[in-house]
Amino acid sequence: MNNKRINIAIDGYSSCGKGTLAKALAQELGYLFIDSGAMYRAVAYATIQHRIAVDNTSEIIKLLPSLNISFDYNSENNYYNTFLNDVNIEYAIRTMAISNIVSPISKIDEVRTFLVAQQQQIALNKCVVMDGRDIGTVVLPKAELKLFMISKAEIRAQRRYNELLEKGTKNITLAEVLENLNTRDMQDISRANSPLKAATDAIIIDNSELTKQEQFDMAMGLVRERIFPF
Repeated sequence: MNNKRINIAIDGYSSCGKGTLAKALAQELGYLFIDSGAMYRAVAYATIQHRIAVDNTSEIIKLLPSLNISFDYNSENNYYNTFLNDVNIEYAIRTMAISNIVSPISKIDEVRTFLVAQQQQIALNKCVVMDGRDIGTVVLPKAELKLFMISKAEIRAQRRYNELLEKGTKNITLAEVLENLNTRDMQDISRANSPLKAATDAIIIDNSELTKQEQFDMAMGLVRERIFPF
């Protein structure tokens, strides 16, 4: 009995566990994991590397054709790394410097068009778990399963703060992380192009009080309903 091949779209607010869940599902199912947020962070990273001001939209647009973004799974540490032009930038794109400029860059129509086209091409053959902010509404509107993750801002900030400390980030406070999250939330919700919102057929999961295992079990139950024929 063959399982149905599906695409899974996971959207939600910053630091609400989208990536953690998406990676776990991809590993369990043998699917390809695509972190769409990392792709926007890669563009932000390239902008800094080329010393282009965040508000210099024309120069950012000119930069796009030279950017080749890819992902690679490292089985030794069970981690997905982001590459820009064959250089591993996974840790570089998770800094606060990138977090502070990624939302304005993601609002540029040409940037979104450039990356959405790549994301849709990757998902053509199904068996993809993709997380972001407009996957279910724009990138994969026909995904067989759409999840929208939410969590209290204070809890998301604490998770993000702990993550930064684990990666060796210093001179950062919890208050600064919370302020950054609130700013990014507002920018993502209010942008004219592909604003952050749940698709009409998305299933909303509030993981404020859920463990990672409870969240995973809930999502896998929904996956099984869609991939196994009755």
